[in-house]
Order: sequence, then C-alpha cells, then structure tokens
Amino acid sequence: MGDYYYSARSGERKWRPVVVIFILAVILATGGILYSNYMNSGNLVKVITLIRTQYLYPVDNPRLVDGAIKGLVNSLNDPYSVYLEPKTFAQLQEQIKGSSFGGLGILVGIKEQYLTVVRAYQGTPAAKEGIMDGDIIVKIDDHDAKGIDLDTAINLMRGPVGSQVKLTIDRRQGTTGDLQFTRTLTREEISVPTVEVSQIPGTGISYITVSQFTERTDDEMMEALSKLQSEPAQGIILDLRDNPGGALTAAVDVASNFVPSGPIVYIDYRAGREEVFQSEGQAMMQLPLVVLINEGSASAAEILAGAIKDTGSGTLVGAKTFGKGIVQTVFPLGDGAGLKLTTARYLTPARNDIHEKGIYPDVQVDSSEDHSRDFQLEQAVEIMKQKIAG
Repeated sequence: MGDYYYSARSGERKWRPVVVIFILAVILATGGILYSNYMNSGNLVKVITLIRTQYLYPVDNPRLVDGAIKGLVNSLNDPYSVYLEPKTFAQLQEQIKGSSFGGLGILVGIKEQYLTVVRAYQGTPAAKEGIMDGDIIVKIDDHDAKGIDLDTAINLMRGPVGSQVKLTIDRRQGTTGDLQFTRTLTREEISVPTVEVSQIPGTGISYITVSQFTERTDDEMMEALSKLQSEPAQGIILDLRDNPGGALTAAVDVASNFVPSGPIVYIDYRAGREEVFQSEGQAMMQLPLVVLINEGSASAAEILAGAIKDTGSGTLVGAKTFGKGIVQTVFPLGDGAGLKLTTARYLTPARNDIHEKGIYPDVQVDSSEDHSRDFQLEQAVEIMKQKIAG
C-alpha cells in the first residue's frame, strides 16, 4: 500500500531527519498550527519517538506518516472525508476516466451506519451468489464496512471485469441457516436501468422509479417522459425511496423536467463563494406530481426532493430523508494516495441546509413491516387521485 520497510537498526540514523522534515512540512502547510500549539506538537514528536524507540515491534517511517495522515482526517469526525489508500484511489481515478469497470449488480445504501443492500438485480453476480435485499455487508475483502462512506464502499466493490471481490454478509431477518457468511463474486459489466416507468392499473397514474443518479439517468428519464406523452397520463408518482444519490449534474438535469425556472440547488463553499444550478423551466410534463421519499433517500436524491418541495412542484410523501447535504472533492496525494475532503454544502432553493437534518415529507407515512403491502405508495396514489379530481 505504498509503505517501505526498514529494520529498526538500519533506519535509526535516518529517523530523526525524517521526523524533523515531516514536522516542518506540517508546520508550513498548516500556517503555523503546530507552532501555536507548542505542547501538542511536542507531544506528537514525543509519541513518534517513543513508538520508534520503545515499541516492541519495528515500525517503518512511511507507516507512521501514513497513520498520522489518517489520524488528521479521522479527527474531523466527518465520515465523508476519507484518506484514500493507493488501491482505492486508483480505482476511483479509473472510474472517473471512464475505464471499463465491472460491478456486482447491487444497489447499496447506509442504514444506521451499516452498508445495506437496497436491491440485488436479477441475473447479476450478486443475485447469482444469493445476495438479497436487506443483507448487511460487513466486509469488502479485508475492509471493515461498518461506518464506511458510500462512495468508498462503491469504489471498493467496483473493479476490472473478471476480477473478484469477497463480501462478508450479515443476514438478520426472515431466513434460516448461517446469519453471517462470505461470498466471492466475479465482477461483470453491469448495465441496469436507473429509471423504470409503469402504469398503476385503472388510475391513469404513471409510476416512475429512480434508483440512483448516473450519467445515464437524464436520458433514461427523457425516454420515460416521452413514453408518457405517447401514452397520456393524468399524474406522476416519482419514487426516490432508497435512492442513495450519485451525480449532482444528473439530479439537476432530472429536476429541470419537474421544477419551474429558477434555482435547483446552491453549492455553498467555505470562503463565501457560491455556485447555483438553475432550472430552465422547460418541464416536459405539466402534470400533478407526488414524490415518495424515505430514510434511504440521500444526497442527489435529496437535491431533487428539496427542489420539488421548495418550489411547490409536487407533494412529498413518506418518511424523512437521510440528510446528506455536503459535497466532497478528491485531491491527489503522493505515493498514489488521495484525499476525499468535504469542501461545500448543498442548500435547497429556499436555502435550507439539510445536512444531518434531512427533508421532511409533506405527508408523513411510516413504512410497514407488512411486506405484502406498500402503505406509502398506497397513500401516494390516494393523494394523486385527489389532485386529479381537483
């Protein structure tokens, strides 16, 4: 992982210059933070020296520096700011460049700090290995998945087509056999739709599900809305439940189909700089709109839901959303590593900060343990019927 190993004896003379250079670099980079906190910086040097001279096992210099960097990032108490080890950062870079990458065919979200399978698509590597909706992913290869941020988890599960990844699964409900088991999955090129459209029988209501936001989502939404024009609908129910988010620009493009001209989302940076994404007000469908949300609706899904709520373009039904309203930027570091750092926050058109607060529905409907019925959808249909009746 980019470490270079030295024995305790051969590395001893090199150690003090390395420590001095490292401390000086940190002081310069942080504008004198360590200088203004002399006692703490002294403790840092002392701890490094004690580990180097007194710890039972030899530890190489890069490993200590690597640990110090992780400690700095972890001290932010921000689960979305993450030090990316070289392998993880390389995977992310490959994904950004559009390289041919394979996946497992699962949609995941974070529920109570656990990485949870929201949907396992039929015919994919995950489904073939028996992974089911609701399964908790405990480990990805040797990485502990509890408390992991969603982007890092997705990047760990993606990789070259034909390569393998090992998932440790915790299955807690409704099954027999082992509660925890491990499966080795071979990545395949995955192509599953992010937008699905159907008609609710006998109602004139179109039901559109958006499972996540990718570069394909806007085109898929345009196709779905075009289909509605050829098969006239009286209203639209847009389902964003358990949508973990994705690409900001995709959410903005989709929102432009539903909200009037004006702001969709503000991006608020630390130095007072602000960026705004606008709707051109060229909505394809001038139809009544109901939007389903729940605690699994996050990030880009919340941008869309927030824009619809603040502009009065539709009625939100369901449960409070997850509450991820911040933006991360990825910075390259030395030795092939990287840093994903929170650099901005989302604000809704009414300038509401939804981070760790979520978006409340206009009509609260809790999910039911009775999986034979979807009470949230049923309520959405009733509200839409009232809108149509007018």
